[in-house]
Amino acid sequence: MKITVSLGQMDVILGDTERNLDTVKQMTAEASRRGSDLIVFPELWASGYDLENKESYATSIDQGVFAETADLARQYGVHIVGSNLSIDDQGRCGNTAVLFGPSGRILGLYTKVHLFGPMQEDTHLVPGEALELADLPWGKTGFAICYDLRFPELFRAYGSAGASLILLPAEWPYPRIAHWRTLIQARAIENQLFVAACNRVGDSGDAKFFGHSMIVGPVGEIIIEGGMEEMLLTASIELDQIEQSRSLFNILGDRRPEVYKDL
Repeated sequence: MKITVSLGQMDVILGDTERNLDTVKQMTAEASRRGSDLIVFPELWASGYDLENKESYATSIDQGVFAETADLARQYGVHIVGSNLSIDDQGRCGNTAVLFGPSGRILGLYTKVHLFGPMQEDTHLVPGEALELADLPWGKTGFAICYDLRFPELFRAYGSAGASLILLPAEWPYPRIAHWRTLIQARAIENQLFVAACNRVGDSGDAKFFGHSMIVGPVGEIIIEGGMEEMLLTASIELDQIEQSRSLFNILGDRRPEVYKDL
């Protein structure tokens, strides 16, 4: 099965939800024009890391920018995902990725499990307590957000559960571009699946973001990769490549967890 994926590599303007939403609307319209089935936007695309003022942005997942995104998905008949600040019924804020389907309905919901201390996430947010594997038209799809990329066991859990694709919104800054590129390829190779990762560009305080959003296939090939400017990247991926890769090397089947656990 083949699907077309767009990555909305955008400059996130700190605290300016309206301008950021305008960018998302424009990119969604263009992605739809290109025939995209799925659009991935960066982490915290509506507000950026303005966590000290999180109460100004955080909403339940049926309100605010989440509701606006659902409307966009419905308007253009596409799947859309990216993360934003959510608030639960106990008033706790999380960094939450919601995948909206073409009907505007929620098809996947994931709150960032590993919080990034240098950006004060552990001070302002609560971590997620569960992974999310959604059954979508193209196959099982997992979710991760930015810093989660450094935790191979999270991706292994998705791979072992049959994921074909993992979606990764991010705000990954300089100077760690080598980490970004290497880890995305490693997570795809070791689990023999596709990873679609969307990183932001631009500056926010002292942090500078380099983009290089990319889609990587199950043998580590870079299908598409952006530069360091705002852009919409679009590529088609062939999901049958996963079975081809796994038929050559049965990595997941050859694991021996009964040996690893003893150490």
